[in-house]
Amino acid sequence: MKLLAVCVLVFSVMAQTRADPVPDDDSADEEQVDLLQRSDLCPPGWTQLNSRCFKYVPRPLSWAAAERNCLSMGANLASVQDMNEYHQIQNIIQMASSMSKEAWIGGSNAQELNIWLWTDGSRFSYTHWCPGEPNSSNQRCLQMNYSAEKCWDDQICAIELPSVCAKKVQSV
Repeated sequence: MKLLAVCVLVFSVMAQTRADPVPDDDSADEEQVDLLQRSDLCPPGWTQLNSRCFKYVPRPLSWAAAERNCLSMGANLASVQDMNEYHQIQNIIQMASSMSKEAWIGGSNAQELNIWLWTDGSRFSYTHWCPGEPNSSNQRCLQMNYSAEKCWDDQICAIELPSVCAKKVQSV
């Protein structure tokens, strides 16, 4: 009987040891590095916010040229879904340019006056318009960080501004 109890104890210790191996080399470090690499879901130069990657483009372009530039990187001009995301995008611009520059984002009412749409097809539900904006039938594109209030303004699309692109995080 004692022999049976000792055998059960030995086998249970061996089973636990095999279930939770302790590596005797550097493989634990390699696993951690690998996990860190897989968690990097945005390309270099892009910043992850929630499930999207954002990139500030400092080169001044017209709104259409800025959208085309974003498309060339597999992105669109950024849509903004809530106030927290807007402030985080402002921080990206601040970090990249050392100031809160005006920049194009992906809103436009070029298709129909007073109907604003995002170029990425997301719902246009959150807004941060400056007082009295949007205010012009010939200003059909959306800029952010306008005026001292750092709010949104409709602007003539041919004006050249920096821009912010956004795309979904890369799947692993």
